[in-house]
Amino acid sequence: MSEVLKGGEYLIKEISKDDVFTPENLSPEQKQMMETTEQFIKNEVLPFVPDMDNSNHDFTLLVEKMKKAGELGLFAIYAPEEYGGMDLGLTTGACVVEKVAPAGSFSVAYAAHTGIGSLPLIYYGTKEQKDKYLEKLVTGEWIAAYCLTEPDAGTDALGLRATAKLSEDGKYYILNGTKQFITNGSIADLYTVFAKTPEGEYIALLVERSFDGVSIGREEDKLGIRGSSTAQIMFDNVKVPVENVLGKIGEGHKIAFQVLDEGRFILGAAAVGAAKAALEDAVAYANERKQFKMPISSFGAIKEKIADMTSLIYGAESLAYRLAGLYDQRVAEIEVDKSNPEYYKYYHKALEDYATECSITKVFCSEALDKVVDEVVQIYGGYGFVTDYPAERYYRDSRINRIFEGTNEINRYLIPGMLLKKAMKGELPLVAKAKEALDALMTPSFEEVDESIRFAREKMLIKNLKTMFLILAGAATQKYMDKIKYEQEILFALADIAMGIFAIESAVLRADKIYDSLSDAKKKLIEGLVKTFTFEQNENIKKAANKGAFFVEEGDNLTAILSGIRRFTKYEAAGLLTAKRDVANYMIENNGKYPF
Repeated sequence: MSEVLKGGEYLIKEISKDDVFTPENLSPEQKQMMETTEQFIKNEVLPFVPDMDNSNHDFTLLVEKMKKAGELGLFAIYAPEEYGGMDLGLTTGACVVEKVAPAGSFSVAYAAHTGIGSLPLIYYGTKEQKDKYLEKLVTGEWIAAYCLTEPDAGTDALGLRATAKLSEDGKYYILNGTKQFITNGSIADLYTVFAKTPEGEYIALLVERSFDGVSIGREEDKLGIRGSSTAQIMFDNVKVPVENVLGKIGEGHKIAFQVLDEGRFILGAAAVGAAKAALEDAVAYANERKQFKMPISSFGAIKEKIADMTSLIYGAESLAYRLAGLYDQRVAEIEVDKSNPEYYKYYHKALEDYATECSITKVFCSEALDKVVDEVVQIYGGYGFVTDYPAERYYRDSRINRIFEGTNEINRYLIPGMLLKKAMKGELPLVAKAKEALDALMTPSFEEVDESIRFAREKMLIKNLKTMFLILAGAATQKYMDKIKYEQEILFALADIAMGIFAIESAVLRADKIYDSLSDAKKKLIEGLVKTFTFEQNENIKKAANKGAFFVEEGDNLTAILSGIRRFTKYEAAGLLTAKRDVANYMIENNGKYPF
């Protein structure tokens, strides 16, 4: 890989295939971790998921499987080696969670423990705090939970009511409050709790379950992930030793949000893994199920569903691992040694730059999973609606992902919001690029597609879509100025365009990068995937752009922008039906096994 792109720069630069990381770039060690994890989940967890889901809030089996995962080293991905960890980083974490994801309830408990549950301690803990707690989390002796959400503070995470008041002797913080929807709540031994001091400063505290005054509220009866613990945690005058303050007083909210960014990325990878498993089951079922004396996989309507699902997964996977590569490159640039206590300050500064891409990954992948499982139920027909078949569980378990780690609505709001914030700080030249885009709108173009370039039509489209985004974003900010942050409907339209561009570009550049290494059969397959994915995403972008134009402009300005949308979203997708059938036939012949 050549250039290390800054967050959001994909919208204003022409990106090369050499600038993107793909799953094919994973190291042999990472691939081995994936295989080990897959075998563990397949043999030790998946057969027991129905029992976990029907346990009626008895988490004995879940905890047993969690401890086995700890023994296998699956909790050690992020932790430093001196605490029994492997210190392998976020890309390896994504690899592992992708293979854990098909296990539904177990995967949620796993991700909450290794991610938002343990990362605050790894990143911000003192040596004494790590010595006391971290090895227990790495081995699975203890389970971790993250306590931010409250009954009246969900999306408004800064509206916390939980309080932490320093005792008169200065030895403790007296913690009071209630936390809501806490994953692993009933099974956790250590909670990272966020609260406010009487002075209004945000604080993060490491709270042991055994501390007096900690109590567990009722378990929530949930639509999906029924075998995981989701409980209310109450703190009644809990005396938390001052040495259990995590990070600096007044910066608790920074800890909360920085960890959430990474959680969004990991959730995206998990959604990809769950979608792959659901797709494989659906295709295998379609090959077995016969109607009119023919397997239903031979029907065109089912083939199109299979093609659309496969291409959607391919695109989601491409953008998730592209972000992983950006993370790895930026972290590799840090000059401070990991043994330096200041290391994680530079680490988070590096990763914070990709907050926009984290939100994109979370939204796109979670919604891709929802689309896939919805079609899986449809392929199963009536059997998809009953618990005897896996489609029903996939459908229920997927829905929470659009709520976890910040709802998709708040993440859609954040995507353009963070881009515009960078522009105002001078970190991203959006204003200058928007002016160039407006000039392009007013200038006739006679540029032709160079068919000698691989995926030339898609690359031309990507370039044009970036111009269109800048035109619409420029028009919106020019009209509303700093009040644009209140125009959520417009911001959501811009988010969908920015997200679609990142997705198409990730899919196309990945295909271009790996094309020469593929067999003839897979070259045909990936051409079909790229055309299918690009066409479907471009249609979504076109809809969002038209809506945004009607939201922002009227009269001659509206007419000009609508004309530009037609021009810049033009995509010649001749052979689309053949492309979809090529994808579907490949998947049917391979019984649904994901090809990459």
